[in-house]
Amino acid sequence: MAYETLAVERRGPVGWLEFDRPRAGNAMDAVMMAELPLAWRELDADDDVRCIVVTGRGRAFQTGLDMAALARDPASLRESSRRTRAGELELTGWHLGVRTPVVAAVNGVCAGGGLHFVVDADIVLASASATFLDPHVSVGQVSAWEAIGLVRRISATTAARLALIGVHERLDAARAYQLGLVSEVVEPDALRDAAQRVAETVAAADPAHARALKQALWRAQELGRTAARAEAARTEAARTEAHVEAHVEACAEARPESGRAEAGSFDAIRSQGASPHADGEIHP
Repeated sequence: MAYETLAVERRGPVGWLEFDRPRAGNAMDAVMMAELPLAWRELDADDDVRCIVVTGRGRAFQTGLDMAALARDPASLRESSRRTRAGELELTGWHLGVRTPVVAAVNGVCAGGGLHFVVDADIVLASASATFLDPHVSVGQVSAWEAIGLVRRISATTAARLALIGVHERLDAARAYQLGLVSEVVEPDALRDAAQRVAETVAAADPAHARALKQALWRAQELGRTAARAEAARTEAARTEAHVEAHVEACAEARPESGRAEAGSFDAIRSQGASPHADGEIHP
């Protein structure tokens, strides 16, 4: 599919989603907001894409809403405001329930709504020239969603400082790394190669396992540790049961004269992460 404000491509097992409005700091106008859900879903539905990199073209990563453009389109501005109030944002992979792991490669300024794409990514890399700020309060707006997302990644006091001081408080890449907002900082001309390297490493894992792990990590943040562990245990139990049944059926087909799985079958199952217990059941 062709996009007007985004560049979407595949590089091996890695899908790239790039903001492509460099003259506007890659800010989101009505067209980009309409295209983002389509682009995320296109990449997530592609079985050949096992990791997605989101980045920006030009000097900026993402600078939030393009208020000048939206002011010329009152209907789109009202719709954006309604979605924000209702919590119906459809900008990031997390908003849209994207299951494929996401790497954010912050290549420059990340401001305001651009922070969504950082806090909603699974792994974040940054150029040494990247900066992070939240200007909402300085222009008479409330930074609710971005600040809430930041609290999941950095301390509440640091997130409050960014939100309450606005344009007068910025994090450079080195400070963002110290705070844990990003996991790797590289020179500007090395960012794309670094993002591709990390994404290819993620993509090398079994896609079902990577998606299950991503879900468990995010649910841990959303539900709390105890509830997330219980949910993960239920999911893993179902996956293990299906895995074991497949092995047992395969063994039965190989030994049609046998009415049950023999010891050799248990050895094969154990090698895949399950073991027979004294009660006769097979547990992970």
